[in-house]
Order: sequence, then structure tokens, then C-alpha cells
Amino acid sequence: MRDILPADKARRERVLSVIRERYLAHGFDEIETPVVEEYSRLHAGIGGDNEKLAYNVLRRGLDADAIRNAADDPAALSDLGLRYDLTVPLARFYASNRGQLPAVFRSIQIGAVWRAERPQKGRYRQFVQCDIDIMGDDSSRAEAELMVASLDAVDALGLEGATVRINDRRVLDWMLDSFGFAAEERPGVLITIDKLDKIGPDGVAAELRERGAAASAVDAFEAFLRRPQTMEYNPFGERQIRKALPENAPVEIVAHLVGIGEAVAAGRAQSDIPLVFDPFLVRGMGYYTGTIFELAHPSVDYSLGGGGRYDGMIGRFLGQQVPAVGFSLGFERLVDLVADGADAEAQAIVLIHDADVPVAELLAHKTALIGTGARVRLERRTKNLKALLERASAEGYTGFAMITAGATELEVKPLS
Repeated sequence: MRDILPADKARRERVLSVIRERYLAHGFDEIETPVVEEYSRLHAGIGGDNEKLAYNVLRRGLDADAIRNAADDPAALSDLGLRYDLTVPLARFYASNRGQLPAVFRSIQIGAVWRAERPQKGRYRQFVQCDIDIMGDDSSRAEAELMVASLDAVDALGLEGATVRINDRRVLDWMLDSFGFAAEERPGVLITIDKLDKIGPDGVAAELRERGAAASAVDAFEAFLRRPQTMEYNPFGERQIRKALPENAPVEIVAHLVGIGEAVAAGRAQSDIPLVFDPFLVRGMGYYTGTIFELAHPSVDYSLGGGGRYDGMIGRFLGQQVPAVGFSLGFERLVDLVADGADAEAQAIVLIHDADVPVAELLAHKTALIGTGARVRLERRTKNLKALLERASAEGYTGFAMITAGATELEVKPLS
């Protein structure tokens, strides 16, 4: 968890405003949910490893004896917890407010979430997520809308060239079944497959054997990874998908992925289709039921966001199934990549004054400049004027003016 200094805060708000504006332009509506949720919702077995990282809130009114008696039962100690993502709160929100929402609801959620991570570069215990979700649409249009809107937001931040790796959890299940992995061992197998880009085919095969996975299934999987392949380039579509999968892939799932690609291509008419099929994309959240995807950019070797379809989650709260799919931008990673830039909307001016200038004159000059649309700060002149100006420039100010008592006009000079 970090303190955010003024210059960094201004930069973060600028990036957030761009993301929010692009999402609104694509027809999404912003909502807000509480930072706490009921313990039972946060630990319902749908949040994957994030459930283990949740910050729980101690029940009120417990005395020392009650705490000791419940020491081995977290649910008895806590009835609330800080949200570890925005998807679980959204499912509860939709179930609670469905009667006031349209049949197909497109939401924006931007806010902080908390996980008890081991802090390291790019990984924090409090961080901001920028989510868009569509509920009530089970067609490929929903995934396509999310991808087009998210890519538009990333483009608007100056990070053109982003692509989306895409897969389907149903494809993964079918592949594991075709290789011969038993249903009960698949969660562990997926954890290992998710490391393919880090440890390679040899490492994956070795770890699967260490896990005790069926030897025949591991052999079949390893043979598939090592199959001869031509180096021809295929744009996203049926040929690319089928070439990356074992033979006889399910027609319905392939058609669903192809439909997403065609829709995204129509929505990104000014650029090449930015989708790449990755049959070994896993994503660890337990609630994904269909399409899954991650946002990639050539400037970094990690994802900048991702999401997927979670058709089974809302039904846990509502009692009836509602199709849902979401895309989350990794704000903390994005903000580090966006080029610095002062707000183009207005000048930012520092008014430097001597101690003897009357307050009435200072506020009159300040108000006049604010009336032109400028951002204005008053600073008393110091002996080290250079240090004062350097600090103002670092904080995003673009100009300065000196004020003396009785001055009627100001000369604004650039800081750079």
C-alpha cells in the first residue's frame, strides 16, 4: 500500500479519465459497490487463490474467549472482508438490483481492491482495477464489445499495437479430456500448463509427472507439444484455431471464437485484427466458464489486463443463471507505461509573490487567471527561486508570474 504524491496522483487521474471517457463512449454505465462484502461471498470457492489473499474484518463484539474458541474457524471470526476483485461485488450488485437494470447491462467499475500479496515491483496490496462487464448477453457480441472498447481505451492512452490472446475454458477441458487427463486431476494440470511460457514443454512435462498425472496423458500432451508444425502465418480465424488444436475440435466452440474475431475485426476496421488464439491460455480464476482473454503489448512481457466469461457466478446469488463476461485493465501496469503529459485542457501557473503583497491583490490576480481556465497556485517568493520553480515544474505547472504590490498586469513566462 502506497502514498501517492501530487504529481503521481495527477498522472493517475489523467489516465483514469481517458479510460472512463472511452468506456462511456462505448455505451457502458458506471456503478459503484462497497469496498467490503460478506465473508461468505468472498469465500464461496469462486475466487481461486485470491480467496486466500483476502483481508477479513473481525466480527464486532467478540471478546477474548470467543476469539480463542474460534481461532481455527475464520468464518466464525469474520463476517466481512475487503473485496479482492470487482467481479464478485458486481455479481452481488446485479442480483440485488436486477429489477432496475436493463435486460443487457453494460457496467463500468473503477476502484481499489485489496489482496494480502507479498509486495514487489508491480504487485501491491492495494491497487486499482478498471472493469467493464456485460450481463444478459450470451452471444459472441458481448466479448467483441468488451475487446473493442478496451483496445480503444489502450489506444487512447498512446499504447497502440496491443493484442488480445484468446482461448476458451471449454477448449481446455476438451483438450485435457482428449489427452486422457482425469477430471479430478485437471485443476493441478492447468496450474502446470499455465507455466508453459516460463518453463517450456520439458519443464511442463516434468512437473506433470512429478504431480503424478496419468503417464499416458502426459505422453500424449508432450507429443502434441512437439508435433511438427509449418511456419506459415495465419490471421485469427478458423484456420489459426484448428491448426493450434488437436484434430476434431468442437465445432460449436470454434465457431464461437471465429464469431468473436469477425466482430472485433468489424469494430477495428482501421487496423489488423488484434486477436491471437492461444490454446494454453489458462487464467486462474475459478469462475470462468467459457471465453478467456489477456491483453498484451509488445513493449512488455506481461499482460496488461484480461478477463473472461463467468456465466455461473450470478446464479449463485440470484437463483437463476445469467450470462456474464468481463474485461479488466491492469491499471497499475498501464499507468507506468503511459507517456508523461501535462493536461492539455488548461495552463497551470504558479504566482510567486513578495511578502508585502496584500492578500486581496493576490486573490484578485489568482481569480482572474482561474477565470481564463488556468490552474493557479500562490507561492511566497523564497531565497532559492530556482528550487521553487523546479519543484513547480515537476508537479506539472507550465508557467509562472511574479507579483509585486500594486501590479495591475502579470507577465506569465514558461517554466521549461
